Amino acid sequence: MTGTFVGMPSFPRAAREAVHDDTLRANLRHATHTIRDKRAGAVAELADWPQLREAGRQIKDRTLRHLDRYLEQLEERVTVAGGTVHWATDADEACRIVADLVKATGETEVVKVKSMATQEIGLNEALEVEGISAYETDLAELIVQLGGDRPSHILVPAIHLNRQEIRDVFRDRMGRWGRPAPEGLGDEPAELAEAARLHLREKFLRAKVAVSGANFMVAETGTLVVVESEGNGRMCLTLPETLISVVGIEKVVPTWRDLEVFLQLLPRSSTAERMNPYTSMWTGTYASDADADGPRAFHLVLLDNGRTQVLGDATGRQALRCIRCSACLNVCPVYERAGGHAYGSVYPGPIGAILTPQLRGTASDLDASLPYASSLCGACYDVCPVAIDIPEVLVHLRERVAAQGGRGRRLEKAAIRAAGWLLDHPAAFGAVERLAARTRRVLPARPPGAGAWTGGRDLPDLPAEPFRDWWKRNRT
Repeated sequence: MTGTFVGMPSFPRAAREAVHDDTLRANLRHATHTIRDKRAGAVAELADWPQLREAGRQIKDRTLRHLDRYLEQLEERVTVAGGTVHWATDADEACRIVADLVKATGETEVVKVKSMATQEIGLNEALEVEGISAYETDLAELIVQLGGDRPSHILVPAIHLNRQEIRDVFRDRMGRWGRPAPEGLGDEPAELAEAARLHLREKFLRAKVAVSGANFMVAETGTLVVVESEGNGRMCLTLPETLISVVGIEKVVPTWRDLEVFLQLLPRSSTAERMNPYTSMWTGTYASDADADGPRAFHLVLLDNGRTQVLGDATGRQALRCIRCSACLNVCPVYERAGGHAYGSVYPGPIGAILTPQLRGTASDLDASLPYASSLCGACYDVCPVAIDIPEVLVHLRERVAAQGGRGRRLEKAAIRAAGWLLDHPAAFGAVERLAARTRRVLPARPPGAGAWTGGRDLPDLPAEPFRDWWKRNRT
């Protein structure tokens, strides 16, 4: 896939361009409002939704507190079932492990199940360097890959494109990657889906290696779980001889009973369905049965890539509860207007604004800007199925960014100290008020050095006299 998030501008700069794209805003508004309305109806069907949400929160928190124990249990169970577990400290190590595993099979191409973790580490690009072609099989991911684009939504990576744009991508690019689009392809959903099905079928039947992520990992049995809506994941998980799964360490749940809670929370929050059309589960391999479905070799790559560091932050670790439902994106007024690309990360929207700066740090202008990519309206917290208090974490991360200092931050601190002194001295404060009122006609409409604030806000006009003077004249 061409195009990465490396070197992206800060969120304010990227968003400033996005909000002027009328087509993008129309696509986002239509899609997010449709999904959020359907989700609200699906959630309303369950009278015990608040209890399920609280159960999900508690299970996640308990698991994160004892993550080392559950990961060791998971490794043991996967190994007993015939799989091999690999531990990856960072993205480079994870990519190296996967590339070596693929090369050991002698193959030069893999089919992929939609996976946020593999996007996070840039696996497709890393495999390309090693001479290995990675083919996305999720419909939206296929669209993004064919178009040399980047995903802009967790659930619907091509949400920023409309049907006509997708048709054009298929017509222009499919032939370069395999079977071309049918002649005279239209923009009806059924036609587009059929074109993708025909294009992918040859890849499914040819591929010997598949790469996946996982929505959940059950520690007590070593079982991995993928939920999806199209069946492409099921094809990747059953046809190839070798399966390599790259999964973040936070995706483990202790027991099947815990999994049952999330299999209710996730589909209603993401696709507004009572259950996912395809829920695939696998435990180890079936190497002893030549006629059985499923891989003969299974490798699980457990990915840290900053997650252990996040665990050490009592407030920030809430982000690791995330089950990637994307409900927060669909209600966020900032995401709706700016789109996912402005966040410069595979994790856009409110969850990305708190997860990315913790995984990558806040050294770059982009990552330092993400905690400010929010109005703090709280809609994201209201819909989160595991009750992540995203506004709380955003404020927490803003404090961290402010503490880093820098020229602009020093000026800000100096201004706050000056304001504090002024407010502690009423006589001086009153004198400044009277001076401002008398010179209001010559004061600039936009104070110098405050462009970041006044660029999108109008300052109120100064009154003819301070309130204190008016009060003394009229009320005393």
